[in-house]
Amino acid sequence: MKLTINGEIKVLESTPSPPTLLSIVRRLGYNPQLVVVEFNGLILPRTKWEHQLVKDLDSLEIVTIVGGGS
Repeated sequence: MKLTINGEIKVLESTPSPPTLLSIVRRLGYNPQLVVVEFNGLILPRTKWEHQLVKDLDSLEIVTIVGGGS
């Protein structure tokens, strides 16, 4: 399955078939509690990731949340 992830085309196995957004985020090594995901142009709430199916040619922008400040 080909996905665009953060502007780059990546090929991933589509297992389980079809995979959920949550499984893709985990497979890519991200902690789901520390990222925001734009899925095909829409920011999806984390509560929907477990049910959102990902298919060939979908687009993901994954942004890591970084704490800090002064």
